[in-house]
Amino acid sequence: MPTTGDDSGGSVFSDEGAGAGRLTHIDDAGTARMVDVGHKAPTKRRAIAGGTFHTTAEVIGLLSESKLPKGDVLATARIAGIMAAKRTDELIPLCHQLALSSVEVDFTIGTDSIDVTATVATSGQTGVEMEALTAVAVTGLTLHDMVKAVDKRARMDGIRLLEKTGGKSGDWYRDDPADG
Repeated sequence: MPTTGDDSGGSVFSDEGAGAGRLTHIDDAGTARMVDVGHKAPTKRRAIAGGTFHTTAEVIGLLSESKLPKGDVLATARIAGIMAAKRTDELIPLCHQLALSSVEVDFTIGTDSIDVTATVATSGQTGVEMEALTAVAVTGLTLHDMVKAVDKRARMDGIRLLEKTGGKSGDWYRDDPADG
């Protein structure tokens, strides 16, 4: 069965041939399987994911003044996101183990929120969408852990793929990056 569409690592739909419209991680018998990407030539691939951590203006103030009880919140969350991207294959079943060439986690601080963006790159046979999404999710979990003493209602939402480049299926960009 053709596996076009899974080369990005994020899309599980086959988009050509006899398997068009089928989930590529499910075989003909309905059993989950890891897609074989061994036949694909390595290409440069990049994915960007984002999400928003919602908290209070008080927490943002404490963060800006480095007065939160657990220390440097953004540095800790950034490291957690990078580490998570590197271990995605251990967290998400059927993901391939990848040699990542770079992982960046960036923050845009608002009055009562923090936008998190993760950019992941590799040169390989499958994409890095899951690694970018995992980096954002774990960054958000870490932000929550770091501020929960002050804001138990904090939340992370809107985790989404913003763009991906490279691979056989080509480039993809979210039409409206704010659209979750």
